[in-house]
Amino acid sequence: MCLAFPAKVLNIEGDLATVERSGVKRSASLMLLPETKIGDYVLVHAGFAMQIIDEQELKIRDALVAEMNGAPRTVENLTL
Repeated sequence: MCLAFPAKVLNIEGDLATVERSGVKRSASLMLLPETKIGDYVLVHAGFAMQIIDEQELKIRDALVAEMNGAPRTVENLTL
């Protein structure tokens, strides 16, 4: 199973963005999301930015991943 990971867009050059997640920087294609701006959070899968998400969605995804890794349940504590 493959999952898209959320990352913050740091730089854009043409159709390529530099994105960062947990201190790791990678390139991601913006061919599917040409409206992306620096500072946006995007879901990246197979090197492509697939969807723009807001910070609330980012927090929910981070909480769910933490739970999958054994952290206590925290998703209910997030304001939806």
